[in-house]
Amino acid sequence: MTKCELIAKVAEESDLSKAHAERVVEAFLENMKDALSSGTKVTLRGFGTFKVEERKGRVGRNPKTGAEVMIPTKNVVKFKASNELKDAVA
Repeated sequence: MTKCELIAKVAEESDLSKAHAERVVEAFLENMKDALSSGTKVTLRGFGTFKVEERKGRVGRNPKTGAEVMIPTKNVVKFKASNELKDAVA
């Protein structure tokens, strides 16, 4: 499902105009992004949990030359699905 399809589905199921539904979806995503970028864990009951974890730096290899390259530490977003979501998908 794309963002446009999500907006259309929200508009359809909540009797909102597409413009209003787009503002709702944009506000939701913006708030999630702000929370995650500040390091806050986002939990949506019945859906799952998003959190930011630090991926440690490591040594990699350039596939073309075989030379060692240092891959720096960086933050990544992790998602853990709730049991309800896992059951619904299975």
